[in-house]
Amino acid sequence: MALTRKQKDVLDYITDFVREKGFAPTQKEIQAHFGFKSLGSVQDYIRYLTQGGYLNNDSHSVRGLTPAHMSSQGTEEIPLLGSIAAGVPIEAIENTDTVAVPQTMLKRGTHYALKVKGESMIEDGILNGDVAVIRHQTQADNGQIVVAVIDNETTLKRYFKKAKQVELHPANSTMQPIVLKDREVEIRGVMVGLLRVY
Repeated sequence: MALTRKQKDVLDYITDFVREKGFAPTQKEIQAHFGFKSLGSVQDYIRYLTQGGYLNNDSHSVRGLTPAHMSSQGTEEIPLLGSIAAGVPIEAIENTDTVAVPQTMLKRGTHYALKVKGESMIEDGILNGDVAVIRHQTQADNGQIVVAVIDNETTLKRYFKKAKQVELHPANSTMQPIVLKDREVEIRGVMVGLLRVY
């Protein structure tokens, strides 16, 4: 079942609330947040989201709502969009796989994961084959590790904005920083965590 924009907004609100507070909002809190005229409207949204498999609802609890993608083990499934390496445009990657990530890594916002290829960040402990957990955003602070798109190619580097240019620094002393004009770099997210399978 596809969601309307408003249904997705309600689901996102419940998800963010659970992430931040560790428990679900009540129907009254949802009503107040969205300015619905009655609790009936809230119940309609909850019924649709539950029937569509997006939400689990324990009707015996006032805080019984759990987004279906948040499991009881404290993990959440996020899209694994493929590998991050020069020459692989994000748009070309089919979003079919997911990966389970500890909820402690995920705060507000939308997240996705990318498999790291190459050794340009090894001195930051980011190794070939690791899975980088990324929060989608288009701005970054100096020093953050970002997913940057340059000429339709993605790269994972540490971001520094100078007066008239952007520098993307590898964490590998054998490699040079990439220096570009601001408009030549598009930020697609900031790394918030790392998964490694031994």
